[in-house]
Amino acid sequence: MRTTTPAGTRRTPRLRAALLALLIAGAGTSLSGAPAQAAQAAQAAPRMDTSQFRGVNWADPRDNFADDPVVLSGLSLSDGYARTYTKASRVISAFRANLGANTVRLPINPYTVNGTYWKSYRAVVDAASAKGFKVILSYWEGTGPRKDGFIDDEATYWPMWNTVVRAYENDRNVYFEPMNEPHGYTDTEWADLAAKWLDTYSSVPRDRVFVSGAGYNDHVTSVCADPRLKGTYLSLHHYGFWKEYATYDQWVADLEARIGDCAHRTVADEFGAHMTTGFDYNKPRRTTTSSTSCRQ
Repeated sequence: MRTTTPAGTRRTPRLRAALLALLIAGAGTSLSGAPAQAAQAAQAAPRMDTSQFRGVNWADPRDNFADDPVVLSGLSLSDGYARTYTKASRVISAFRANLGANTVRLPINPYTVNGTYWKSYRAVVDAASAKGFKVILSYWEGTGPRKDGFIDDEATYWPMWNTVVRAYENDRNVYFEPMNEPHGYTDTEWADLAAKWLDTYSSVPRDRVFVSGAGYNDHVTSVCADPRLKGTYLSLHHYGFWKEYATYDQWVADLEARIGDCAHRTVADEFGAHMTTGFDYNKPRRTTTSSTSCRQ
């Protein structure tokens, strides 16, 4: 697994390892198929190269679920384009120097894109791209009662993407993730919506789109099986506290079930476990059999 870093907070305290990395290994166990299976996968999706993504999430310190513009840690609504660009350049350089990252995942919402802050927020994308970073732009829903796994308002959602795609469809470093954790939709409903996004923005190459796994991005098997979504990357979230298994093998089996035969297209763009339980992740615990062993 690649280098990771905490980036913001979410539903429970956890190590938010924003692991944009090749999913051919889960907790140290290979998830790649037999040679024949690998050859078939390569034939079906010749442009898929998940190993190119090594990165982090850069988040709003309040969390990315917001009913106003998302302002990334270290930035300010009062900063113009030039100041935001300077700050973002320093942060991106630190991601590369300290973490070996080459990818950053950024939140967007209609408040950020459809309003006046978009001019400044674009500086983050521009600065990252200028440094050769890959940038994944992902839609986050609102907070409170709007945090329900559905697009908050399609009347503002599609104009948001119109603006974003128009700005960056020709930048090969920029990737698009139609929605983060679409858990309000059934697997079929989410696949339909993702297919609609691809049809709407058919000018965007399929290999620059990340289709979230269904639910909380927690399984990619259904979107992988949908032929309408062929050629896209798939994004997976996997947290240790979702199923705190007692053994290493059970934890690995759970991860394998969520990925199925789709490792060749799958990128884990959120991955982690609790970070406030007192467990010391810096000390190997190879003989541990309690539930903490699955969080190493």
